[in-house]
Amino acid sequence: MKKIMVVEDSEMVMKVLRHLIQVQLPYEAIYATSLAQAQEIYEEHQGEFFAALVDLNLPDAPDGEVVDFTLGKKIPTIVLTGSYDEKKREQLFNKGIVDYITKEGRYAYSKAVEMVLRLEKNQTIKVLVVDDSDMARKQVVNLFKRHLYQVLQAEDGVEAIKVMLENPDIKLLITDYNMPRMDGFELVKNLRYKYDKTDLIMIGVSGESSEALSAKFIKHGANDFLHKPFHPEEFYCRINHNIEFLELIEKIAFNASHDHLTGLYHRAQFFNLGREQHKTAVEKQTPLAAVVINIDQFSRINNEYGNEWGDIALKQIAQSLQGMLGRFLLARADADDFYVLLGGLDNEKVLSLISKVKQLLASENHMIDNQSVQFIFSAGVTNLLSGSLDQQIAKAILYMQRAKDAGGNMVIGDDDED
Repeated sequence: MKKIMVVEDSEMVMKVLRHLIQVQLPYEAIYATSLAQAQEIYEEHQGEFFAALVDLNLPDAPDGEVVDFTLGKKIPTIVLTGSYDEKKREQLFNKGIVDYITKEGRYAYSKAVEMVLRLEKNQTIKVLVVDDSDMARKQVVNLFKRHLYQVLQAEDGVEAIKVMLENPDIKLLITDYNMPRMDGFELVKNLRYKYDKTDLIMIGVSGESSEALSAKFIKHGANDFLHKPFHPEEFYCRINHNIEFLELIEKIAFNASHDHLTGLYHRAQFFNLGREQHKTAVEKQTPLAAVVINIDQFSRINNEYGNEWGDIALKQIAQSLQGMLGRFLLARADADDFYVLLGGLDNEKVLSLISKVKQLLASENHMIDNQSVQFIFSAGVTNLLSGSLDQQIAKAILYMQRAKDAGGNMVIGDDDED
């Protein structure tokens, strides 16, 4: 488990931070009330700290010496302070801190904790910095790296397009205006033909004083614009705002196609995606198996332990099925029913696979209200390509119901109907 260092001498603030960290962060927090304790903690856990939350003024470090210590150990550092000082703020950002937060109530502490989560997410986000000036480009690159982003670079628009083609998972691009071969306007305009604003964030930057520059960039397809020179705090506010917007859109899209409880596709999305697979299988006469799984006697979980534990059980079952069948189209259809669509496998192979999944699930111990519980299921499997996917699923449901009528814990396929 990742560790974070928290250095704070106020008992009240420490109490609030302990609660927020326990509730919001999946990390082990190690606490200190002085610079001396922080140094001892670091020696004991060298190389293990993901980030640090530190008070700027400590009894044995009244002038922010603890910040120099954590930054010197290359630990991303978020500074907490009781008062706002413009000069001190400037100095701290120049040193390379992640953020500077004034202690102004619970919101401020929540913001500090959320910033740690932001750092965690940033490690998976690729950004591209485009600027023909080595100095300007490196400055922006360093700002991104301070917040743990994966950073790529390009010297102009032509090179940027090449980098984009090689790295289609880039989420954010920040580009200068004046560049040789292809300037920032042309780069944004060309990329916007392929990438929607909810797929790729593009931010223009320029040192020119033209008031129309920002409007021109945004009209060309940019999400935002920054005037040079900009303060690191302004830079991070703009970047975080745009990244969080992108994540919100992604979350909305995910929720629109996935089951709210298990995180698997929901029934409607299964049919949205599956009908195309079914159409292709019919046209090319390739194998396509439809599977319907129902957890045997699942109602006893709700009856014995309550609906809340029933939901927990479904999450655990879904996670297990995802681990075993996630490479195929898998969905939670309704209650304790799961649908799977498997292309390229004949009925015999799918029967063997689903039977193996049934055995593996039955061998797992699931903890429900401190009790170890095993789950078995009945399943219907059909490769008969009916007139529609709906009809094929209906056939699989019929097989599944026959398995349950026969006592459950059974998989029935097409050959069993002969």
